This record gives sequence, C-alpha cells and structure tokens, in this order.
Amino acid sequence: ILQGEGEIEDIPSIEAKALRINLNENIYGTFAEIGAGQEVARQFFRVGGASGTIAKTISAYDKDFSDSIYGRDANNQYVSEARILTMLKLEMSLLEIRINRQNNPNKLFFTYANSVTTIDFAKRYKGHGWMGIRFQDKPDGEYNEIILHVRFHQTEAKQQQEVLGLMGVNLIYGAFYKNKNPKNLLKYLYDHIDPYAIEIDTINFSGPLFKDVDNRLMSLELIRNGMTQAVMFNPKGNNVLPARELYKKNILTLRGSFRPVTKLNVDMYEKSYEMFLNEENVTKENSKVIFEITLSNLKAEGSVDEKDFMDRVKLLCSLGYTVMISDFQEYYKLVSYLLNYSKEQLRITLGVSNLLEIFDPKYYENLTGGIIEAFGKMANKNLKLFLYPMMQNNQLITSDNLKVGRNIKNFYKFLKYDGKIVDIQNFEKEYLSIFSRQILSQIKDKTKTDWQDKLPEGIAKMIIRNKMFGYKK
Repeated sequence: ILQGEGEIEDIPSIEAKALRINLNENIYGTFAEIGAGQEVARQFFRVGGASGTIAKTISAYDKDFSDSIYGRDANNQYVSEARILTMLKLEMSLLEIRINRQNNPNKLFFTYANSVTTIDFAKRYKGHGWMGIRFQDKPDGEYNEIILHVRFHQTEAKQQQEVLGLMGVNLIYGAFYKNKNPKNLLKYLYDHIDPYAIEIDTINFSGPLFKDVDNRLMSLELIRNGMTQAVMFNPKGNNVLPARELYKKNILTLRGSFRPVTKLNVDMYEKSYEMFLNEENVTKENSKVIFEITLSNLKAEGSVDEKDFMDRVKLLCSLGYTVMISDFQEYYKLVSYLLNYSKEQLRITLGVSNLLEIFDPKYYENLTGGIIEAFGKMANKNLKLFLYPMMQNNQLITSDNLKVGRNIKNFYKFLKYDGKIVDIQNFEKEYLSIFSRQILSQIKDKTKTDWQDKLPEGIAKMIIRNKMFGYKK
C-alpha cells in the first residue's frame, strides 16, 4: 500500500502497468535501448497486446552503427545525456514521418530511450546510465520529457539489466498516468524495486505538462526520498550530474548553512582558493569548487523548508558558485563521496567551530570503531582541511591554540603536524564578527538595516526584492 498526499492505493504490478499501457489504444511509440539489452521493451512484449503500442524497438549496440544512426558525439561519449536527447529527438521525428496523423488522430506518441553501461567483468565499475521518455499527453500536443541518470549498486550485470527494465516500465507508466503530481511520480519509479539496487542522482522534467515544475526542488526530493545522497546545481541554477562535474578534478568544497551567504563566507572561499591554486598540479582548469549544504542544515522544525532551500541556492548561484546539497551530516561521508569520483587533491574549507564538530564523538556512535574508524576513512593522502580562524573572548583561535578534548588531543596533534590541517592566511579580520544567525535575525526585524553591509554585493537587494528569509517591509 502506498500512502501519499491523503491517498491510499494499491500499487499495480509491473505486468499490470505494462498491460495497461498496451491496452490503451491511443498510446503508441518506439523503444531505443543501448548497452543493457532491450529490458524495458521486453516487459511490454511479455504481457501481450504490444502490437498496438510498439511501433519499433532498436538496439544500436555497436558504436559505429550507433554513430551512423545518431551521429558522432563531440566528446565521443555514448552513455550521456546528450546521447539520450539525440536518440529521443531522432526516434520521435521518424515516428512522425512514418505514421500518418490523419489516419491516427487520437494517437499519443512517445519514444523511450536508454543508454547504459552495466558492471564490467572485473567488477571495478558498477555501471550507470541515462534513460528518458518524450511523450504527448494529448493528440497533436507538444512533447514533454523526463530525463534521469541512474547508478547501479548491484554486483551482477543480469540484476542491473532487470532493475533497469522495471524502472523503465515505471517511468513510462508514470509519464502517462501519474504526471499530475511529479513528486509522487518520483516515488512510483521505485515500485517493486529494492531502493538499494539503483540510485537516481539527476532528474529533469520539461515541456508544457511540467511548466510549473522546478527541477531543483525535484532534486531535493531525490535526497528526501533516499534515492540519492547528493545533487548539484551549476551557477545557472540547473541540475547537473555530480559525476560529470567532479570526475578526476581537484576539489575544493566549503560547507555551511549560507543562510544567507555573507562576506565572511566569500572571504573563506577566496582565501582558500588562492591556497588551493598554489598546490601542486592544481589549476583553474582542472579544479572544481563546491559550496555544499547538508540536508540537516535545510531543516526547519523537523521538515525541509523548500522556499528557504531555493533562496539559499539562488543566492549562491547568483555569485557564480556551484552548489551541492547532500545528506552527509558527517564529514567523513562527504569525503568518501567525493573520493568516489576523483583521486586528485581534495580540500575542505571550514571554520574552527566546524572543526570542533568533526572531533565530537556523538557523530560516530553508529560506527563500530567510533571516531577512530571515521578518521581512518578520512586518512587520505590527498586530503587537507583549510581552517578559517574565529574570535573568541577577544582571542584569535587558529589550529595552533585550538583546545580539543583530552581524549583526542594526541590525534589532533598528529593531523596538525602531519600537515592535514592548514590555517588560512591573509583573512579579513573585520569579517570575523559576521555571524549568519545574527544577520538572519536582523533580516526579520524591519528596524535593522546594517545587516546589508555584511553581505556580498547584490545579495541584500535580492533578499529584499524577493522577500527571502522572512524579510518584510
């Protein structure tokens, strides 16, 4: 039984979903599947009645053959979003050319496509892929699209192929029968699928049917539903694939609440970035900077405030930053995630208070080895922590005079003198008195205006214009 938004309904089986599509005399389209067999089309053939639904299936598995049909990709990539979009566009155009509309006035055209690489023989790469559907919700209507990227977590190619087939059916069924509520449509994608078997880390809705859908909020739903651990937005505010942005890059990441982003946050970035570029083999071209917000920092009164989330992302993106939202409350999980995509230099910029959190044992109670096990996961030769100082009782606190608990003092000294903790130099001392929480309180108090001077240029105007963070005239 699925519960959502006041409704309780039986979840139809995969066979029932495929059969309902097949028995709908108006739904008609093609399947183009590359790299994992024709697992989605197979589901529709198995249940019967497919002759009225499937115009064509194709599997251009050979690269040369695929290039001759869809054209050669500029980056020589076959498992990519660009490839899927090309496949959908071409197959739909062929469908329109070959099927006479006058003889089929009620047909709802669709084309489904996927391009996938499953786990390799040596089991070094688990596999991933893109899938998407272009479809009409009314005859002669404009086309809508749902495009998503998946990562497999199973260890057998056959299992990955099978789960891809199930999700493909769920996607097609959802596109036609669950399109009124995209948030629920997301959940339906996992019907009859082990949530640990496959991960959706990027999804985009487009077309007139989804004109009111904000894909950034849909990405947030992926994290809230446990479908992925992190999502990413480029400076334009568009969803981007984390793997593509991070792959083999030197990575500098700054964690914060950014509620709102302040001059102190920008100074942390600018000073640590200068240090980063002085590291060996690090250049602007081969590095990536990420402003990361954990889901726990987005929560208000036990739930995620979507407007608050959007406000933070908009402000950071307006400054030209790439933003990542994650569910990594603990730093060692963030490190492990980033190291999945790159073995190059990794730097985390953080304040003194954040560093003290890292050494708080309460975050590691779920680990058998406790804090020692966590730091073992962080003991990567390419990892360093860039530490921004703080003022406490009129004293400047750096890594040299930071006081930590007696039980971890020796461990802290080891990290410090091994060069894992590096103090940020040339910081703006006047910014040390800037605290986001104080500014947030002042924003809500219409008698206060001095908070505006503590924010980067243009940010205060955006907050006032869009009434962000509880601002009222």
